[in-house]
Amino acid sequence: MASAKVALGLALATLFALGAVAVPQASAQSFSVIHNFTGGGDGANPLGGFFIAGEELYGTASSGGSSGVGVVFRLSTSGGETVLHEFSGGTDGANPQGSLVMDKAGNFYGTTNIGGVSNAGTVFKVTRKGVETVLYSFTGKPDGANPVAGLAIDKAGNLYGTTTAGGSNGEGTVFKLAVPTETGGEWTEQVLHSFGTGTDGKTPVGGVTLDASGNLYGTTSAGGTDGDGTVFQLTPSTPSWTENILHNFLLGSDGGVPYAGLVLNGETLYGATTEGGEGGQNGGGTIFELKKANGAWTFSELYGLSGWGISGSYRNLLMAGGKIYATTHCDGQNGAGTVYELSLSGGSWNYTPLYVFTGGSDGLFSISNLVADNKGNLYGVTLYGGADGSGVAFKVTP
Repeated sequence: MASAKVALGLALATLFALGAVAVPQASAQSFSVIHNFTGGGDGANPLGGFFIAGEELYGTASSGGSSGVGVVFRLSTSGGETVLHEFSGGTDGANPQGSLVMDKAGNFYGTTNIGGVSNAGTVFKVTRKGVETVLYSFTGKPDGANPVAGLAIDKAGNLYGTTTAGGSNGEGTVFKLAVPTETGGEWTEQVLHSFGTGTDGKTPVGGVTLDASGNLYGTTSAGGTDGDGTVFQLTPSTPSWTENILHNFLLGSDGGVPYAGLVLNGETLYGATTEGGEGGQNGGGTIFELKKANGAWTFSELYGLSGWGISGSYRNLLMAGGKIYATTHCDGQNGAGTVYELSLSGGSWNYTPLYVFTGGSDGLFSISNLVADNKGNLYGVTLYGGADGSGVAFKVTP
């Protein structure tokens, strides 16, 4: 039950650094730092990565800003930054750790880990002009507390997410925020599932993914039959949604303790774990798939790595051109993390490090999702490192 040993939030990167794995330096890749966070008004310690819209990158930094508790920012792909909102640490929220989503009107939505009316976190909206509105403040019970992941948004603009704590049993929730039915109305929160009722899972760190039928998919970092996490599905029903466990992790070759959410590609889900795999309980995690056929889901490990590092912690994979791209937090020959690619060849998935961080001016510990522009360039962030030690935004051209 390894997840109970691992703290959430900014402590993740420090803990994961204890077990680095040597990976050969990749060649023929182009890497550049496009922005150095200073820890001042521009923010510091970004975790969540970006939402990309054309030539602009939108993201959050978990600290920095005028009050030291985080910002929402926009970067051009060449690195010019505009701070859209500086959190005060009061009712507007503090310490955003997840990525952003955008609605049809170009507004952005995200979560803060703490702050709000009860200091249990918030869901917020920020316009492109930088006007922030708190849509919901968590209270802990029964509605949830301390979200760290970003949100999913449906065609109607309703928002879906997870909290790592709170809920009826104190083990986290999946929630929905419904769009107001009238102009000026309030957003309405509905708890779709409270974890911790048995083997249903505990402590969801990743967000949720929607399919075309309105079902939600996600992971829990703990709980399940073996205590090492689950993959779950929630289906709409009345009066409450119905949970179906698609996989219980056993911390063997299948992996365990997933912090990342899931990516849906057709009838197949892809995800990552932080532990297990080739080394069993001492393994560095896995990349896995769950494929649906004839109404049943079949689990397969795609790749496993001994030692820490394959998962990229609690950020989602990027599927592009039939390949998988992601970051790792602390493997690589310098123990500072990598950007990697998984490609399918001859029926096997092959791991290629696209860049190995040194831990210096290029960045340290990437706990980030990746996004790609229309030219195939990849963008992400590091938690630490850079010119001021407060993290960087980077670009990799495979």
